[in-house]
Amino acid sequence: MPSYTPPLRDMHFVLHEVFGAVDQLKAMPRFADVDADTLNAVLEEGGKFAAGVLQPINLSGDAEGCTLDKATHTVTAPKGFKEAYQKYVEGGWPALTCEPEYGGQGLPHVLSVCVSEMLNSANQAWTMYPGLAHGVYAAVHAHGSQALKDLYLPKLTSGEWAGTMCLTEPHCGTDLGLLRTKAEPQADGSYKVTGSKIFISAGEHDFTPNIVHLVLARLPDAPAGSKGISLFIVPKFKVKADGSLGERNPVVCTGIEHKMGIHGNATCQLSLDGAEGFMVGEPNKGLMAMFVMMNGARLGVGNQSLGLTEVAYQNALAYAKDRLQMRSLSGPKAKDKPADPIIVHPDVRKMLLTAKAYAEGGRALATWCALLLDQAEHHPDDKVRKDSEEMVALLTPIVKAFLTDNGFAATNACMQVYGGHGYIHETGAEQFVRDARINMIYEGTNTVQALDLLGRKVLMNQGATLKKLGKQIEALMREEGVSEPMAEFINPLAGLADKFTKFTTEIGFKGMTNPDEVGAAATDFLRVAGHMVFGYLFARMASVALGQIAAGNTDPFYAAKLQTARFYFARLFPETASLMITARAGAANLLDTEAALA
Repeated sequence: MPSYTPPLRDMHFVLHEVFGAVDQLKAMPRFADVDADTLNAVLEEGGKFAAGVLQPINLSGDAEGCTLDKATHTVTAPKGFKEAYQKYVEGGWPALTCEPEYGGQGLPHVLSVCVSEMLNSANQAWTMYPGLAHGVYAAVHAHGSQALKDLYLPKLTSGEWAGTMCLTEPHCGTDLGLLRTKAEPQADGSYKVTGSKIFISAGEHDFTPNIVHLVLARLPDAPAGSKGISLFIVPKFKVKADGSLGERNPVVCTGIEHKMGIHGNATCQLSLDGAEGFMVGEPNKGLMAMFVMMNGARLGVGNQSLGLTEVAYQNALAYAKDRLQMRSLSGPKAKDKPADPIIVHPDVRKMLLTAKAYAEGGRALATWCALLLDQAEHHPDDKVRKDSEEMVALLTPIVKAFLTDNGFAATNACMQVYGGHGYIHETGAEQFVRDARINMIYEGTNTVQALDLLGRKVLMNQGATLKKLGKQIEALMREEGVSEPMAEFINPLAGLADKFTKFTTEIGFKGMTNPDEVGAAATDFLRVAGHMVFGYLFARMASVALGQIAAGNTDPFYAAKLQTARFYFARLFPETASLMITARAGAANLLDTEAALA
């Protein structure tokens, strides 16, 4: 059976020692009363819930899966899932970052991101249920009318109702401009929504009496393509003016997908047959409204893989210390035993350290993005809000794609540590791999994220936001460049930063004459950008660790942080060299291949 220990020490390090989160939060009037004790106490309780309630039902939930009653169109989640959700609601967790006016606690995003990482480590399939509801809350809060907010947000905040996002249809996945679901306006201001949706995570379940679906659909006179899409609230049960539930709305689950992973989450096919809905936002601007939810979901998906990376690493590390196989190449290390533990072998350590580095780098990036989100929404300075919003937009595709690519690589490596035992169910290692695989696909495939980063976030604004990131990296290099102990971290980062500017300019010029050049280079470009961001964050973490050691702090945590940073820069960061070579190889070797792909 797998186990999980919340990584509270590393979370405290990133929050308090690297980013000085409390001081940054106190600069915002909303969080003036937040202190380190509050943050740490919430993290401790979140960790207890994750490890004590969710983790014990993860393996069994994967084996059992969800069950659909085709006669009633109802879905039953695995044993223990509904009860865990009730405890989650009783603990007030759905309200963590929601607005106090709707019953929320008004706490910062950075706290929620840390809690979510732990929930995802413990049980990603379960965590998706409340995660989607919070996405509905965010979209309605940003774009809904006051009447919709008053009617729906208190129940979403409390966790009494759940929610989903309904985008995909059988004939269109990423290309939402092709969707056919229609919405017919009614005399009372409502709409009758008709169509079919697929791949709807948490689309039907037994946790809550109502599920609030956010549905993309077309008005009768809507223009073709993505500019003709509107967004609608379509509840499972109609909602009366006083907030009580009325009759069943004709939106039903007609099937659940049989998937590679996340078995405990009901991935549904939904049929809408004249279901009552209400518009969110403006006509034909539904994608803009839905993107509030989608961008949050992309950051959330990166966090899912971060959680899986951490839990896979913890279990593989414990196994490697216990499993006896062969002797060390340099001679026996456990002379009192018939063989050495496999952690003595260099390649086993490489696999473990890969997962550890990706977890710690990912945690720093997720924390940074969450602080930026808090600043973008609540900082009193207009410029800080604008700059933070721009930086989050730049980093979002990196969080989604880089962390999920890394997560799949890390969970695979951790499964390999187990050898044949990793391939069987009861160790949990193979479940982490299966669960991690979907994260590279949904909420916009990682190729879509790469195109978004290079095409929209970099080239479309002439690299303006990327230059702002570059200035932060340059500031760190100036500050630490004279420090001899920091040279092993700063020098490779400085080398990449210089090459990255030229690399980006070259790809941009190629793309101006042939847009396919952007498509051919985008995936490699994102990965280089991801390493540059990780390099910056690992250098910052190394600087803090070196400072603590120089001050006489003997906590082995800091020595471990330096060793992980050294491994990252020596073994993972150099991938950037080959990525820039392949990105520069151009589009011709991909597109002039009619014979090869005949």
